[in-house]
Amino acid sequence: MPFVNTGLTTLLERGHAQLDRLRVGLITNQTGVDRRLRSNIDLLHASDRMALRALFGPEHGVRGEAQAGETVGATEDARTGLPVHSLYGQTRAPTKDMVAGLDALIFDLQDIGVRYATYASTMLAAQESAASARLMFAVLDRPNPLGGAHIEGAPLDPAFTSFVGAYPVPVRHGLTLGELARLAAAERGWPAPVVVPMEGWSRASWYDETSLVWVQPTPNLPTLDALTLYPGTCLIEGTNVSEGRGTTRPFELLGAPWIDPYDLAYQLEARRLPGVLARPAWFTPTFSKHAGELCGGVQLHITDRAALHATEVGIHLLHVLRSIGPESFAWHGGADGPPFLDLLIGSDAPRRALEAGADPDAVVADWRARAAAFEERRRPYLLYD
Repeated sequence: MPFVNTGLTTLLERGHAQLDRLRVGLITNQTGVDRRLRSNIDLLHASDRMALRALFGPEHGVRGEAQAGETVGATEDARTGLPVHSLYGQTRAPTKDMVAGLDALIFDLQDIGVRYATYASTMLAAQESAASARLMFAVLDRPNPLGGAHIEGAPLDPAFTSFVGAYPVPVRHGLTLGELARLAAAERGWPAPVVVPMEGWSRASWYDETSLVWVQPTPNLPTLDALTLYPGTCLIEGTNVSEGRGTTRPFELLGAPWIDPYDLAYQLEARRLPGVLARPAWFTPTFSKHAGELCGGVQLHITDRAALHATEVGIHLLHVLRSIGPESFAWHGGADGPPFLDLLIGSDAPRRALEAGADPDAVVADWRARAAAFEERRRPYLLYD
């Protein structure tokens, strides 16, 4: 197993000429740890390489204290006394007042490598704010936990830009945050970020092949299996079917009170989707959709993660769920804007095609070709082989 050092370790051990002695703000959360699981907040606060002056909390907060979607407020960090500015409350980008007196913003947390997640959206918003305020922007790089060799899902249509789709890249883009920051800077005309790279990471490596300890990046992605399915099962968030929030297996379990689990599992298994099996299951969410109600559904089990195309599995799931419960199934959102599914996928074309009776394979027919085209677009900004 390769021995991987994150950008945080590299910075603490060797320093960085462009960051030394600067007054910095740190954007981070509970995943910003070294290999001994010590917080980057505590380590950088104690370091004499720079002056840590402020913290910035994304979704879930700087110490991981908030549930999904909960507003994060401004506060003071109890351990260091540093001011904590919220980037998941009234504003989702650092303001001029927040960065006053700083020389640089440093971004260091574990992303999940999926466009839906808000951490990359927060990074891009902070990167744009830094460019506007003429601050240095730095990324302490960490692995893409799904590896960097596999790309899937169609790139985002800019017309559907949102906080769950902030940049026109595929759903599973295969970039580290440092690489994404380099791509965005070049395409948006922002100053090039300072990326403190990892040592020992290769594009083919999944997180469990890095020697690093897994710290769950959000409360609802407790395992790498859940994250591996997330590019597909997150699409269920765009419906009134439970994606398993409020259970011990979010994004692996899915269902609703009106679903016959044996029927759902049978119809999914009949499609012979590569890399995954569906098992009939019952569950009762403790919060979120159908809290306290017994739901019939399935648990998805990964049999071959290299063969799995989770985004395509997600489209098949939507197709089956609509077909077995047409009177009960519904899309979420759409009253004051696009249905949430459109924001997740980054286009309304798949939803409209499903509603028109299209076969799921036809819906995703061009996704792999478009992912291959992105491979060429991202190539100049890659940092790892």
